[in-house]
Amino acid sequence: QVRLVEVGGGMVQPGGSLRLSCAASTSETLFNMLHMAWYRQAPGETRELVAQIYSDGTTDYVDSVKGRFIISRDNAKNRMYLQMHSMKPEDTAVYYCHASFLLDLYWGQGTQVTVSS
Repeated sequence: QVRLVEVGGGMVQPGGSLRLSCAASTSETLFNMLHMAWYRQAPGETRELVAQIYSDGTTDYVDSVKGRFIISRDNAKNRMYLQMHSMKPEDTAVYYCHASFLLDLYWGQGTQVTVSS
């Protein structure tokens, strides 16, 4: 079982930066094998994949955040991060931490990110 807790959401002005963290309550051995990702869901929209990081460190981003967001993980701390720069109002959403291993899927409770002047 993996429990995920996101922290770091809040309100930021357009053009600003914010960093989200996801802490995973599991063994370091299992965390190292997890495929991790950030999703987001805006009001009235479907949940979308924002960025993902594989156990080998390979990363992938949705086109709308490429060059602005950076996903990373610290396997020694069982944590994943999403550094967001040059934020736009359309980045406003609830951001969810996601983890998977084989057929097991895990979600965090979500954290609200609002980009507004």
